[in-house]
Order: sequence, then structure tokens, then C-alpha cells
Amino acid sequence: MDIIFNCPHCGLEIEVDEDAAGQQFDCPTCQKVLAVPEPTSAPESTAPVPRPVSPAPSSESPTRDEKRMAVPVSSRAVESLIQKPNKSLDVAAKESKPGMRVKTIRHSDCREVGKDKFDEVVSEFLNKIGDQAIVSITPINYSYLDIGTQKLLTDFGVMVVYRG
Repeated sequence: MDIIFNCPHCGLEIEVDEDAAGQQFDCPTCQKVLAVPEPTSAPESTAPVPRPVSPAPSSESPTRDEKRMAVPVSSRAVESLIQKPNKSLDVAAKESKPGMRVKTIRHSDCREVGKDKFDEVVSEFLNKIGDQAIVSITPINYSYLDIGTQKLLTDFGVMVVYRG
């Protein structure tokens, strides 16, 4: 027979085997120490309690104990354990009020198989934001580690400051 009781701190309904009577453990929700109460002799209900049918014990483990777990029930609001990731910088920039923005376009990001599209990418971006929004266009040089050759390479790009 199982003992069913509520945590006195958070109200969580807990179900344990009657062999645990008198023992202490931490509440799975509020982490406070609980003492399992002694079983009370409650009047038996007239309806039979359905029990799960367990498979016949195998010859390897004839005295196997069946362990049952109860799902904790709580009336408290459920908090999310998985946090949403922060918005990307592009999304945050579009949602914020208009102000100064910076866009860096690297030459290495504009290469496709056998084609250099750096000029096309920069021109497309500048046409998209318009001449009136451009504050400055600054050439940049940078170094990066090429994964394939494991060499430190030097490349270039542009940094565009604009009103957006």
C-alpha cells in the first residue's frame, strides 16, 4: 500500500511506498526536508484499484522488486526550464528604433566556387540602404585562420556606418 501526502511547504502531492514511513528526504520541487508520515488506516473503497500487470518474473531474477514512480502534481505556475536564445544582431537592429548602425562585409564571406562576389554584395547592400543613410565606408584589413591549410591568412573588407 502506498502513502500519499502533500509537502507542507509547497503543496506537492507525493506518493511513496509504505516501507518509507518515518524516513526523511528532500522534496523534489522545493528541496526542503520532508518526513514521510506513518500510514493511516483509511477505509477501503468499494471499487477495486486497478494495478498494472507486470510480466511474469524471469528465472534470472525471481525476487525482483517492482519500483513505481508517481508524477508530481503542483498547483504552482510552471516555469520554463529551457530559455529562448537571444535575438540575432540583425533582428535586434531591425526591431530597435532608428539610429546609427554598422555593417561589416568581409571579402572571404563573398567568395563562391571560382567566383569573387565581393563587389556585388557591397553594391547590393549600399543600394538597399540608400545614399542618404550612409555615414561612412571604411576599408578594413583582418587576419583569420584558414581551416583547410591551417595557415594565418590576411584579407580585406569594408565597414559601413549608416543610419537605419
